[in-house]
Amino acid sequence: MTDATTREDRFEHGLEVLRRVDGEAGQRVVDALSDVNPELGHQIVAWAFGDLYDRPGLAPRDRQLVTLGMLTALGGCEAQLDVHVNAALNVGLSPEEIVEALLHSAVYCGMPKALNATFAAKKVFAERGLLPVGQQPTAPTASPTSPTSPTSA
Repeated sequence: MTDATTREDRFEHGLEVLRRVDGEAGQRVVDALSDVNPELGHQIVAWAFGDLYDRPGLAPRDRQLVTLGMLTALGGCEAQLDVHVNAALNVGLSPEEIVEALLHSAVYCGMPKALNATFAAKKVFAERGLLPVGQQPTAPTASPTSPTSPTSA
């Protein structure tokens, strides 16, 4: 196999993984690089997705949890969080699990970074019609005959 074939094979494999995980959002990132840094787009597809993301050691949902934590810790990565919150939903994480991961990150990354990540997630949830997230049902009110009711003594 020549280097050109190997490079193209890696790209094609990475493109399959990118489409499966990130869908249109990932493709938009690669397309946006085509007129300024197409090699970076190629490396995202071939290396990050073709070589690393598709390794067998972690399930895609676990990789997305790690990715969300890393992007939150870095800060200033809201555009990438947008892509990866979508990807996390695509690979089976629920909005509640994503919110819980971002809440957990506040302990290690700080409130400002957790807030920024949460607002990035909120934007994605709104676009996908997933708000409100984790709304708890209201507690039933005590009936007049229940033992916890103040009138039943």
